[in-house]
Amino acid sequence: MTKIAVFGSAFNPPSLGHRSVIESLGHFDRVLLLPSIAHAWGKEMLDYSIRVDLIYAFIEDLALANLECCTIEQELFAQSNQPVTTFAVLSALQEKYPEAELTFVMGPDNFFSFAKFYNAQEIAKRWFVMACPERVNVRSTDIRLALQQKQSINHLTTEKVCKILTENSYY
Repeated sequence: MTKIAVFGSAFNPPSLGHRSVIESLGHFDRVLLLPSIAHAWGKEMLDYSIRVDLIYAFIEDLALANLECCTIEQELFAQSNQPVTTFAVLSALQEKYPEAELTFVMGPDNFFSFAKFYNAQEIAKRWFVMACPERVNVRSTDIRLALQQKQSINHLTTEKVCKILTENSYY
């Protein structure tokens, strides 16, 4: 049975904190990086397509064979034009990969608010849920703040992500 980790995040932008979570998921056959199409609690984010491009650059930098970007939220959003829930994402992924064992991976931000997720109890019943703390305390917020203050971000994210962010003056 294929074991798939589904790591959902805003990835606004991808950080070394995200990398530290991903590095602890090496025992999964596949790790899907799932950028949220819209933030559940209304947080302002870079455009979805830009964040997807940043994830592809991030994946290139990490060079891990089991890592891939998953844009299923975009597909679900296009079908309903409604906010996309974790429950809907996991249901759609289970349909797409019926023989797979799915594990929803959360960073520390979401772990403490998991009870607020739509159908949280059903998620916990149907799929594995894994809280995975960052081993490197670097947040996307740190990157955004450093960029706003015209400071270097080389120590906060990967090389290609850093280059894209600085060349395009994002944030």
